[in-house]
Amino acid sequence: MWLKHANREAYLNEEPKLLKEPREGVPEVIDTLEAYKDYCSLLASGSGSLAADAERASGFRYGHEDWLIQFKRKGAGIGLLDPIELTKLGADWNEFNKAVGDAPWIIHDSMQDLPGFFDIGLRPRALFDTEIAAKLLGRKRFGLSSVTEYYLGLTLAKEHSAADWSYRPLPRDWRNYAALDVELLIELEEVMRGELKKQGKLSWAEEEFKHLLNKGAQKKAPHPRPWLKISHISVLMHDRVGLVIAKALWQKRDALAREYDIAPTLLLSDAAIIEAGKRKPSNARAFRAIRSLNERVRMHTGSEQDKMFERYAPIQRKIKPSIWKNVIENAILRAKSGETAMDDVHPVLPNGAIQLNSRESRKTSVLKSTDTDESQGSNDCQDCHDSSDSQYLQDMQDSQSAPRSMKYWREHHPKRYERLQRVKAELNQISEYTHTPAEIIIKPQIIRNLCWRDDAQDIDVKTFLSEHGAREWQTRLVAESVTRAIM
Repeated sequence: MWLKHANREAYLNEEPKLLKEPREGVPEVIDTLEAYKDYCSLLASGSGSLAADAERASGFRYGHEDWLIQFKRKGAGIGLLDPIELTKLGADWNEFNKAVGDAPWIIHDSMQDLPGFFDIGLRPRALFDTEIAAKLLGRKRFGLSSVTEYYLGLTLAKEHSAADWSYRPLPRDWRNYAALDVELLIELEEVMRGELKKQGKLSWAEEEFKHLLNKGAQKKAPHPRPWLKISHISVLMHDRVGLVIAKALWQKRDALAREYDIAPTLLLSDAAIIEAGKRKPSNARAFRAIRSLNERVRMHTGSEQDKMFERYAPIQRKIKPSIWKNVIENAILRAKSGETAMDDVHPVLPNGAIQLNSRESRKTSVLKSTDTDESQGSNDCQDCHDSSDSQYLQDMQDSQSAPRSMKYWREHHPKRYERLQRVKAELNQISEYTHTPAEIIIKPQIIRNLCWRDDAQDIDVKTFLSEHGAREWQTRLVAESVTRAIM
């Protein structure tokens, strides 16, 4: 076992050590049915929890499927599996599931990997998420390397985290990196489980893990207006023609990217789409003036990624600038002729408002569709559970959903704002007392939705929290204090 000290305090002052390789060496990739069956046999004869991780080719390929999945179990060692190749060969993933049985899967940031595992056909039955455990234990830094450094005194290199994992054969350095991602998870779980028990939070963690496992198994609904995720799209929110252009370019880019299995942003950058929406080139000269629409997308990261991006140059060269020019011209004609309806490009809420969260500013615009003034404020109560760039879909589906802009609350709904501040003060006290971040204690959007209600004082808080997704431990912890604060 790598762990030298059962008590982390024993090496608080020691310099963390960089773990360069797994202790049993760097494994080869399992990409044959024979090797797969052999590893399943090892897993079946192994014991304890299963460390798990996955690598994708985000930023290079169109989809988000796993190109490498890594596992480790006591008695079985580390296995690096090629799920794409094994699936092509007809691998029976139920054989893997049977070998693992009811063993907990140890995953760091499980919502990144669980959907992919379920898509492959893997079926985890229990979960231990080391990132959630770190948050429950009050850690400010909860990346895997930071967590292993704090609890095990070991750090992990991250040189290949953004590599093109669809590349074959995988270089030894990449396989080493992938193996290290699961090398310490078993020891980490043992220590963190003990810390959770010591702080009286193990039952909290188990509820969270069960919730995440159920959530990871669910198919995510497609985004109804995915083009609104374009970076900096907020600059076009008052420009109907610009939005029509952006939508048309996004749709064409997405169709081509799907056809050629390439990341959409390697065909046309988001910045180029926004520039086209702002400038609206209506002739050849105006189109040529926008360089980003006429040049092949190139990435200059100063790292190994540059060489990886060049592998996609032949595909990029197939997409001629004239394609974008035709899309823009047709979009302008449609917009000016009135073919495109307003609500086809704007996210209009049930109360007549337009709402958008932009990735780059993390701010929310909330305005009446008939108003000209825009109220913006920082998302000072961000929801750490949500990783989506935009939350407007949730707001469209729930007329009771509260805006995130605190400036909007303060200026237009001062009584609701005061109620929210009282509740947040109570939650902050609970946070300090339990040494647990407030956003982990209860999902901030649930609290905003409660305080936004005109009838908040008459609501049974326990019932409201439960119906809006709070776990039992969260309801037990905060319901009484929240009830007192909203009265």
